Parts: sequence; structure tokens; C-alpha cells
Amino acid sequence: MGEPTTVKCLVWDLDNTLWQGTLLDGDDVRITDETKQVITELDRRGILQAVCSRNDHDHAWRRLEQLGVAEYFVLPHIGWGPKSDSVRSIAERLNFAHSAMAFIDDTPAERAEVSYHLPDVRCYDPGQLPNRLGRAEFSPATVTVDSGRRRRMYQAGFRRDAEREEYQGTDEDFLRSLDLWMSIGRATGGELSRVEELTLRTSQMNATGVHYDDAALRGLMTDPEHEVLVVTMGDRFGPHGAVGLLLLRRMPGAWHLKLLATSCRVVSFGAGSVVLNWLVDQAATAGVHLIADFRATERNRMMEIAYRFAGFDDQPCACRGTPEPPAGDTTGIQRLHLVPAPRPGPATMSLDAVDLAGKKSHSDVSWS
Repeated sequence: MGEPTTVKCLVWDLDNTLWQGTLLDGDDVRITDETKQVITELDRRGILQAVCSRNDHDHAWRRLEQLGVAEYFVLPHIGWGPKSDSVRSIAERLNFAHSAMAFIDDTPAERAEVSYHLPDVRCYDPGQLPNRLGRAEFSPATVTVDSGRRRRMYQAGFRRDAEREEYQGTDEDFLRSLDLWMSIGRATGGELSRVEELTLRTSQMNATGVHYDDAALRGLMTDPEHEVLVVTMGDRFGPHGAVGLLLLRRMPGAWHLKLLATSCRVVSFGAGSVVLNWLVDQAATAGVHLIADFRATERNRMMEIAYRFAGFDDQPCACRGTPEPPAGDTTGIQRLHLVPAPRPGPATMSLDAVDLAGKKSHSDVSWS
């Protein structure tokens, strides 16, 4: 058997689980130092946490605020319905598989109810959790800067979604109202864990599904022909963090895009199109063709659409023989081709990016 799926969200019961005592019985409920340490450590690792409790919502949430831990929890479900319904709703809102969810409750009947209706959700007794922090399911392969602020990025996303629901204008006008910005820069040694994490976590917007580990990325970064580029984004609600990765080999007559991966969190902002248009514009300035590796998977249809919409096709060209073979398993790899022409900058965000065309080598330029 392989490694267990990493828990992406832990859902806490409150009474005699997160805190000691029963709130509606009038107990002066408290959170132990050990539990606080678990909460903050899970948050540091990028594991989201939610609340599912049979309580009065306002009373319970106010107590969480008084105890200084309310900020650590997303999507609180505090009420009187079945807890399996609450856990299912949280998973759907986060777009997480049930196998990435966990539930902790002191009552065996509540754990059994969740397990019966949601058999892929892992259920724990409160006494088990501190000892399980060292287990694989609570130990992500990488813990990065973005891991430590993942919860805040999700919370900002919920506020952004709520504002979109109230917005009366067009989608394009709403995007402009966000004050979106994007940065495309060369990866540094300190960013490698974030870059590797993108190749591991991104599936829907990953052009090949190839994972590049730390050693492979360091090798590409030190190769003068290769570019390892990281895409970051943010808006007036806060940073989105590292949301994209490009692995590019630059040759005299053609640039070979070995991998393009962007986070699903920024699909609605058109991030993939902005990145591709920028790259096409850079290649046009440099006077080179673009070649891109693509391998269809069960989940990356959107990436193929993005390539085709950007103008990549299957037309024959002498430059197709120039790039090195794809790394690793080449099964199903297609080699797409584009003769680039200048592209306009994005209409809904500002973009600050490196200049790959040679005019200002290894320096940042604005393109907006």
C-alpha cells in the first residue's frame, strides 16, 4: 500500500473535544495548551481546520473568539443538523475529496454517523490527535511559506466570493475592481519547496503531470539554457501566493515549454491565459518559435483548451526536432507548436515580469 492521502482539512467538534466542558451546560470551557499547539501546528503545515458542533452558533463562535482561536477556523458549521451533512458541505465548499477530510469528536456515535455516510473521511477520538501529528496523513511532503498562510488565502477567497455575489457589473468589471496583480520571476533557492509543491498539488491545470523534485529543479536553475519561473498573484483582499510554474528551455530558434502548471484557485481570474500571452509576446520579441509539451490526463482538459485558445497547434515545423525529449515517461506526450506574434497586455490585472527576450536580460520589466 502507498502513503495515505494527506489530510487537507480537519473538522473539529467543540464540546469536550476542542475545548474542555459543555458550553450549553454553563461550563467555563477552556482549551488546553496541548490543543492550542495542535491547532497552530496544523495551521503552519497548511492543513485547514473547520468546526462542526451541536451548539448555538453565536454563543459558540463568541467563545472561540474569546479564547483567541476563532481566526484559525474556516467554514464553521454550528447548529443542530447531522454532522455528516456538515462535513460533506465543508468538503464541497473547499472542493476537497472526502479522502482529504478528517473529523474529530469525543462521541463515538457522532464518529459512527460520519463514518457511515462518509466512509472515506477519517474519524478520530480527541485523545488520538496529538500522537498523530507525526503520522504521514498530517505531514505534508513540503511545508512552505504559502503553507503557513493557506488558511488566510482561503478566508480571503471566501470574502472575495461573497463580494462577487453582491456585485452588479460584468465579470470583467469585477476583476478590475479587485486590483489584481501578477508577478512572473525566476525561482530562487528559497522558493524551490513552493515550486515543487506546485508540481505535486496541481492537477487540473498541469500540462504534463510530471513531478520535478528538488534536485531536478536545482539542476534546471543552474543550466544557462533553462528558466524556472514562478508566478505569484494577489489583490486587494490579500496574496494568492505562488500560483504558477513555467519550466522553459531557451534555444536560438525555439523555446521549449516543458511544463506549465497553474493553481485551480486562479482559473477564474484568467491566470493561465495571461501567462501564456506573456510568453507568446516574449517569444515574438525574441523572434523564436514556441514548442509546448502536453499530455492529456483525466483532469487537465482545461489546460489543453488554454493551449489551443492561445494558438498552439499540431502543424509540422522544423523546430520540432530541436527540443530535447521530455523527461521521464514520454507516454502520451504531444508536442504543440506556435509561431508567435505580439500580444497585448492583460486587461484585468497589472503584470510585472522578467524580460526573456534579451533586451534587459535577467531584470524585471513591467508589462501592463
